[in-house]
Amino acid sequence: MDKIFNVIIENDSDGFYVSRVPSLNGCHTQAKSLDQLLERTKEVIELCLEVEDNSYNRNEFIGVQRVAVSV
Repeated sequence: MDKIFNVIIENDSDGFYVSRVPSLNGCHTQAKSLDQLLERTKEVIELCLEVEDNSYNRNEFIGVQRVAVSV
């Protein structure tokens, strides 16, 4: 049975794509291309599930909001 995870992908200041999986603590990776990032993300999810003994937070995705703050 497949498990489905929400993945947040951002582009950092060095040009790397960075993904993180909010429902798995510490589950993140990076790569130079999106194809490579998705492959690495699947691998890191599998590793995190092994370490966490197949337990994870079953959060429901609601959406993404950008917020501007004056500093």
